[in-house]
Amino acid sequence: MTVNVRFAPSPTGRLHIGNIRTAILNWLLARKEGGNFLLRFDDTDRERSTEEFVEAIREDLTWLGLTWDREARQSERTARYDEIAEKWKAEGRLYACFETGDELERKRKRQLGRGLPPIYDRAGLKLDDAKRAELEAEVGKPHWRFRLPNTKSDDSLAPETTIVTWDDVVRGKQTVDLGSLSDPVLIRADGSYLYTLTSVIDDSELEITHVLRGADHITNTGVQVALFEALGLTPPTFGHHNLLVMADGGALSKRLGSLSIASLRESGLEALAVDCHAALIGTSDAIEPHLSLDDLAALFAPSKVSSSPAKFDETELAGLNARILHMTPYDTVADRLEALGITGSEDFWLAVRGNLEHFDNAREWWKIVSTAITPKIEDADFTNTAAELLPPEPWDDSMWSTWTKAIKAETDAKGRALFHPLRLALTARDNGPELKPLMAIMGRDRVLARLKGEKA
Repeated sequence: MTVNVRFAPSPTGRLHIGNIRTAILNWLLARKEGGNFLLRFDDTDRERSTEEFVEAIREDLTWLGLTWDREARQSERTARYDEIAEKWKAEGRLYACFETGDELERKRKRQLGRGLPPIYDRAGLKLDDAKRAELEAEVGKPHWRFRLPNTKSDDSLAPETTIVTWDDVVRGKQTVDLGSLSDPVLIRADGSYLYTLTSVIDDSELEITHVLRGADHITNTGVQVALFEALGLTPPTFGHHNLLVMADGGALSKRLGSLSIASLRESGLEALAVDCHAALIGTSDAIEPHLSLDDLAALFAPSKVSSSPAKFDETELAGLNARILHMTPYDTVADRLEALGITGSEDFWLAVRGNLEHFDNAREWWKIVSTAITPKIEDADFTNTAAELLPPEPWDDSMWSTWTKAIKAETDAKGRALFHPLRLALTARDNGPELKPLMAIMGRDRVLARLKGEKA
């Protein structure tokens, strides 16, 4: 069996770290199993779905390396949804309801006050044709609910305990009691469809074999299993991954713009850092840098995902970003360096990568080694002595050791007293990459001038 998964965002906003994690886990499963990854836009919300968000989602996935094998849009499949909806209306599986939101809220409060579960009372099922026509003339078009199969007969409206069970690839055996749920609204009053129905139809007809999504969908899965069975279909394999929370345990708010993928990209993070962090947090694998999505895919297994909430830590992500840069080979970034105007060779990248927090930091170090800067001289006598002892070119690997030993012998300086003045003179910085490879890139003339306090 070919594994087919999907990522199904609603193009009503930008992707954030919480929903991109679902995309990453699905992509890794497909890649590991040699399967297919479908990008499906659940764009049935006519008022909020925009082409701008569709394109932004494509851009975010592309940046993260999450290529897709197929693309589908629910807005192009309305005729199929209509066909099934009309069939279910005729069979009595869908029934018209006219309550407003305020009316439903009042019902809910009354039921709670009487010690009853706050589920819909199926008043819509009690309406005859004449009453439905009257209400439609009075309040407008109805919304449509799906009658859950939780009664012993069609004549009985009182729900009874009805357990739906599935083997969850993340959480093991899961159960949902349909008797404790309201009949779900599947069609809005404006005729547009809700996710609950369209997703079931699409998952079946687009041959989705595995659905990995957040634990907040567990109850929804119980309802959707009933919908699959109403269609005479076998549900896909479900897995419900843990949800992200903030490092302090608080809820991850979608309103935090800094957590959008666009914001993370604009902040200078590497795509692989976001991929690694999203794929590994809340699993039994260590949060470590990996240099390819294929490496992550080889590690991934749904059973490794914990059932406990996963803590998203921006500080941890920043540290992971730096560790990835420190490991990244030159060939991977050669074009990006050139795009920044950095014409240094592999020697430059290897010299500075271990001190980068963000890739753009390389630009600062290229400026230091290739353009004129004003050195910082703490002790002119010391740096003049260092200049006098500077060996002629060409320099070999032993130059640094030979030169610093000579300075130490001449000045009695050692440790920080020896190396810090050299760093300030050569880079005008208190810290940074090893001086030995930087000096080789600067060249003797520039090094000599800076040791003498000259702008070079």
